[in-house]
Amino acid sequence: MSVFPHVQFLVSAAQASQFPPDQGAEVAFAGRSNAGKSSAINTIVQRNGLARVSKTPGRTRLLNFFTLGPDRRIVDLPGYGYAAAPDADRRTWGPMIAALRERECLRGLVLIVDSRRGVAPEDENLIAWAREGGREMPVHVLLSKSDKLNRSESTKTLREAKATLAESATAQLFSAHDKTGVEEAQRTLQAWLKS
Repeated sequence: MSVFPHVQFLVSAAQASQFPPDQGAEVAFAGRSNAGKSSAINTIVQRNGLARVSKTPGRTRLLNFFTLGPDRRIVDLPGYGYAAAPDADRRTWGPMIAALRERECLRGLVLIVDSRRGVAPEDENLIAWAREGGREMPVHVLLSKSDKLNRSESTKTLREAKATLAESATAQLFSAHDKTGVEEAQRTLQAWLKS
């Protein structure tokens, strides 16, 4: 039985005017290009192929909204860092991300970080974005591709991430490949969408 049985694609937005109405609850998913964001989304909502997975970084070029039920959505943001997107596409991302931040329905940010790289300054910038303006939106970090680490590396990676993040975000190990941490990520998403 799927935790999110009614998940479906809603809209790809190239500008803020194309966003769904600002009502209900919404959670954003973000991460560096090639961190495993699309795989994480597909695994958490138990729907293969919902978010397009590619070995080429920078394939997500628009803000993609998916509905999980009545007035419950997730939004897949373009990857940051290296991206193969044209400059014209990248110039539109800033205003759209700023507009997303202003939405009353936005309840939290799930940040996908490759566990082999650790939390980078760009990731910390996004966490700061989620917590600016006095709103302090919750952030949950998925340390993806944890199946590539052995047990001692996993323990060290999680400890270091929690130390870096301190009180700014929660963190967990995650693997779309071997399903590590999927239930924990689902519980976090469900809790935020109910708030």
